[in-house]
Amino acid sequence: MSQKHQPVFITFEGGEGAGKSTQIKRISAYLKERNILHTLTREPGGTALAEKIRDLLVKGKADSMDPTTEYLLFSAARRHHIERVIKPALAKGEWVLCDRFYDSSYVYQGLSPKKERALNLDFMDRVYTEIAGEGFKPDLTFIFDIDPEIGLTRAGKRSKLDASTPEENRFESKGLAFHNRIRQGFLRVQANNPDRCSLVDATGTPDQVFHHIRMVLEDSFI
Repeated sequence: MSQKHQPVFITFEGGEGAGKSTQIKRISAYLKERNILHTLTREPGGTALAEKIRDLLVKGKADSMDPTTEYLLFSAARRHHIERVIKPALAKGEWVLCDRFYDSSYVYQGLSPKKERALNLDFMDRVYTEIAGEGFKPDLTFIFDIDPEIGLTRAGKRSKLDASTPEENRFESKGLAFHNRIRQGFLRVQANNPDRCSLVDATGTPDQVFHHIRMVLEDSFI
């Protein structure tokens, strides 16, 4: 019998190689131990259709499509994901743990590209509101902060070990300067949303990072 908890939508954000996926799995196991029903998902992806769009977005050359096309593809995948996975799970009273969400688009397509490829932030917000609904946002976002040099090294090792996603390196290939801007973009998101976003020092050991996340969850929702 599961314990009765209010549905909570939690997202995990940060640069490449920050350890988000590892911690989401650990938090999922932690919630199972407490009989808290939850859905584990990711973006882009989460549905069969969105996973097909994911292949277009995370594989291939770094700047193989124009920024608006790229963002609209992310938004199409996000719309399907929200309507088919996230909102139904929340309606059933489940928690939702999502590896990346709109903050990633906001940073990767809005805040961090060079001027000629950066999208207008108001335009991005309008599209997001149209596909998600007015006021729909995560209850809590963990932003994993790490030096991009360390993160990219980790990501490279992960790609060599994980044969299931050998080509998902489109964003990793954009270079260190881009990833330094990504880091600053996420720090800006956290600074602008302190009530929603919890900053995580991703340079710690997996146990240290997990302890921090667990403490935040227990203080806020458990």
